[in-house]
Amino acid sequence: MLSRLVIVLSAVVALALAGHGLIPALGGFTPVFESLLPWMGLIVPVLLAAAAVARSTPAVAAALAPGLVWGVMFGSTLFRTPPGGPSDLAVGTVNVGVRNSASGEAVRAIAKDLDVLAAQELTKGGPAAKQLNKMFKYHYPVSTVGLWSRYPISQTQPLDVGMGWPRALRAVITTPKGKVTVYVMHLASARPGETTSRDASLAQARKLIDADPSKRILLLGDLNTATTDRGMRGLTPPLIDAQTAAGDGFGFTWPAEFPITRPDHILYKGMTATKAGVAPATGSDHRAAIASLRL
Repeated sequence: MLSRLVIVLSAVVALALAGHGLIPALGGFTPVFESLLPWMGLIVPVLLAAAAVARSTPAVAAALAPGLVWGVMFGSTLFRTPPGGPSDLAVGTVNVGVRNSASGEAVRAIAKDLDVLAAQELTKGGPAAKQLNKMFKYHYPVSTVGLWSRYPISQTQPLDVGMGWPRALRAVITTPKGKVTVYVMHLASARPGETTSRDASLAQARKLIDADPSKRILLLGDLNTATTDRGMRGLTPPLIDAQTAAGDGFGFTWPAEFPITRPDHILYKGMTATKAGVAPATGSDHRAAIASLRL
């Protein structure tokens, strides 16, 4: 009986991993399920232990199947080495937390080695904005999002990503190596049972990127979409995920105490990522995403 159960569960897990993209979208369930795909590898040792208890060779073989699928999907992530090399632009993005009284301390620690920082869930005149204004000469806040830069910012524009109010922005940063068009976005949340608003904001983000003729584009923000969520297919491609290209590990950013998924992203085109990772953000329920780029 135990042997059969292990074989059946192993088949279900392997099929869920390999064929998750074929599962119909089921409201808020699908983003949650796909966000947790990397964690499904933890089921394999349990299945192997049960197969050993059952003393069944077929059960052991079956339990190895989802492990093999997981390895093909995510194994390289665990052993990936950042390409490194020279970089021209150090960037980051962080959701500081709207109720975070320590947001000034959070951004101070994150931004000290960066050239560009995007922030979300800002409060007007709050500690995060005040601290960043001291650290960066150039800045452009819009509603609850903002962009800070060591290099001049021009061609600024507030954006509505389908939410009825501006929770995104576009700007051009002029670096010593040339211009970079930067988008900062905080997309709608994907909640259990409801993804319509999030999917609509993702679609609007893609329209903005597709319509932009810029040679170099950088998208920073809390996209409320995990790397493994099918919703990211709308943005990667045409953009490249810095964590996937140059990160060490999965780079989970939420929740901060024990991150299990990555809604915070650095996406780009027309550049090369040399390094990517995460950084703590004091008081926020998110960690920051950071990356170095070569222009």
